[in-house]
Amino acid sequence: MRWPPILPNGSGKASPVTASDRFWERPLATLTREQWEALCDGCGKCCLHKLEDEDTGAFYGTNVACKLLDLKTAQCSDYRNRHHYVPDCVRLTPRLALDLPWLPDSCAYRLRAAGEALPDWHYLLTGNRDSLHQAGASVIGKAISETIAGPLEQHVILPEGMMIASDEDWDDDDWEDDSELPGGGNRA
Repeated sequence: MRWPPILPNGSGKASPVTASDRFWERPLATLTREQWEALCDGCGKCCLHKLEDEDTGAFYGTNVACKLLDLKTAQCSDYRNRHHYVPDCVRLTPRLALDLPWLPDSCAYRLRAAGEALPDWHYLLTGNRDSLHQAGASVIGKAISETIAGPLEQHVILPEGMMIASDEDWDDDDWEDDSELPGGGNRA
């Protein structure tokens, strides 16, 4: 089976999945495996590494892609055998779609599991696999391979408005009281 199953788009290729029945609007539990796989828009966002804050449990995305992600197409280069090369690659199921906090907000699996509609640019609605790329919703041109990235911490994408404070950003006036100062509160 090709991942994800390709719907006819003028290429003349047959597909086990057809858009005519609007299967993506049905409950996830009623979908065939081919229909489930076809929900994926191919954005590649789930193939980007994430880091979890040990203190808060919050997840932060990076622009670093799994070594199997083709950065020119945003598709897995060996989807069928990916677990052989990347043992911790998650096999997404309808049950996991709502439970994984790091799935992107635009993920069709997450949206449908929550009973929400697909994004307007989704290929099942437009009939065009490039719609998500044209809408800027994929990782194409935005990611780097883990094979050359270096430390993931250097590639964190913070939520809008959030900044990392460096030591240079702090001075003694930033501490609420002298007892919180390094060295027990001794101001020089």
